[in-house]
Amino acid sequence: MPPRLRRSCLAVPGSSERMLAKAVELGADEFVLDLEDGVAREDKETAREQVVRAVAAGGFRGTVAVRINGVGTPWHADDLAAVEEARPDCVVVPKVDGPELLEAIRLPREVGIEAQVETAAGLVNVERTAAHPRLEALVFGPGDFGASLGVPVLTVGASDPAYPGDQWHYPLARIVVAARAFGLQAVDGPFAGLGDLDGFRAAARRAQLLGYDGKWVIHPDQIDPCNELFTPRPEQVERAERILERVTGAARLDGEMVDEATRKLAEAIVLRARATR
Repeated sequence: MPPRLRRSCLAVPGSSERMLAKAVELGADEFVLDLEDGVAREDKETAREQVVRAVAAGGFRGTVAVRINGVGTPWHADDLAAVEEARPDCVVVPKVDGPELLEAIRLPREVGIEAQVETAAGLVNVERTAAHPRLEALVFGPGDFGASLGVPVLTVGASDPAYPGDQWHYPLARIVVAARAFGLQAVDGPFAGLGDLDGFRAAARRAQLLGYDGKWVIHPDQIDPCNELFTPRPEQVERAERILERVTGAARLDGEMVDEATRKLAEAIVLRARATR
């Protein structure tokens, strides 16, 4: 099966029946129906029931994933049972500190698994986690990761301008390297500044430049900018296609030296462009 398209992954709180109903009208690539952080403790049972109904009803335009509560929480076992019954396309496992946590996720083979890396321990063990044979994707969780490190930022996914660069560059880079080493997709986490589309675009662009496949979105206004940023630009695709047509060994094209490594870069861009059509 070809990799699922994950440019925009819309997180939808399972406790909001209104948002679950509205989500089917939206053009995200993946819909993450959330039972974890987006749901208050007192609403966990109701959210689980509503998510099962939403998955059964269908109608979503993209992949349907369910983010369960983590291993060791009071809701984990019931969430797993509900996912096994509902059979969404994927399950998102939060706070994966290592591959051992994934051994508790026993689901039918047709249900894909995504692991969220969102703690210091999770990053230390990310290469071991990425080697797990059931995984499809690694997802960065900047909120819990920042809390794990004690980073003084209160807007999830934002980088403080006082920092000389991007505060999340190291975990983002390490996660995408681990993902690619084991043939997985890499997805950046959310940006919580709902009224700051420029900030969202900047964060998404940094992830895209590192090679990420997409990013979580938490508001419909973020979907189109996300899809646009993680789709190769037409002029980039056109040049990549010319490289593939002309390059056999080292050559000169448009004033640049191109070779086999350039061809591989071009091939990746063309394949990504075709996946988004």
